[in-house]
Amino acid sequence: MYSEKVMEHFNNPHNVGVIEDADGVGEVGNPVCGDVMKITIKVDDDRLTDIKFQTLGCGAAIATSSIITEMARGKTLEDAARITKQEVADELGGLPPAKMHCSVLATDGLKVAIDDYLTQHGREPLGEPLISSDPNFDPHAETHDDACDL
Repeated sequence: MYSEKVMEHFNNPHNVGVIEDADGVGEVGNPVCGDVMKITIKVDDDRLTDIKFQTLGCGAAIATSSIITEMARGKTLEDAARITKQEVADELGGLPPAKMHCSVLATDGLKVAIDDYLTQHGREPLGEPLISSDPNFDPHAETHDDACDL
């Protein structure tokens, strides 16, 4: 059901924790299944120099949180904000359709952290995240009730 890479990032997540003096913080949650994610970032010259996460959720939510930190580190803010849910899933070797909402949560958390940094510095945010901006968003619309089980 899950790729080896998903299981590796679930069992041994990378970049877990909080950057205490973070330049940007992104907190997102999925009200349907209860997954909650916090991403903290450090920025130098518009480039992500450090990124950490804390996630309370299913194994796929932890794996997508872990992999997005790997994918975003070293990128410019703009390039990091362009990481898509499909790129996250692909980097993990695929996700079941019922778990794609986890990759949305990861990309949203990153975008919220980046926008937090930008607004703190008097700059225009890059865009609206899917989950955070739509209170009616239902990631399980085409899935089953067990979507948040590992």
